[in-house]
Amino acid sequence: MANRIFSVTSWTATAVADTTNMVNSQFMGLQGGTASQRLIVHEVYLGGQSSSSAPTFMILGRDSTVGATLSLSAAANDSSLDPDTAALAAAPASFDTATTKPQRSSSLHLHNMSFNPFGGIVRLNFPPGQEPIVRGNAVNTGEISLSAITTGGGLVGSHIVYEPL
Repeated sequence: MANRIFSVTSWTATAVADTTNMVNSQFMGLQGGTASQRLIVHEVYLGGQSSSSAPTFMILGRDSTVGATLSLSAAANDSSLDPDTAALAAAPASFDTATTKPQRSSSLHLHNMSFNPFGGIVRLNFPPGQEPIVRGNAVNTGEISLSAITTGGGLVGSHIVYEPL
């Protein structure tokens, strides 16, 4: 399969505690399209857009409550990196809004990406064999999210490059 990029032009990374409902347009979520679909995360990027210094602690983690009725805000987009990619039978769900809000697991954090969004950047490129995997669409394995924890408030632009299998 071809790689896809889920991007959000600009969003406020507001701190949300583990096992607490996330707030629409203040996180990025990625969920498998079926109970067996696998998504391989190749890259996560955050670029600071704040007009002042505001340390922001970002977590890429698995969700212990998965989102439902998922959608993308006007600032978000998900597209194939290759224009010749065939449509998927079961498309993965990239989202930043949901009626049932996702909740980040307290014990399944994958990566900490603390940075200063006053011009700071974070770019994670995972080595082959060490990429985070999303499997299915159920709790603990079927959804990951990128969100702020404990300290937040920074304005960021971000993307996640992933490969559905």
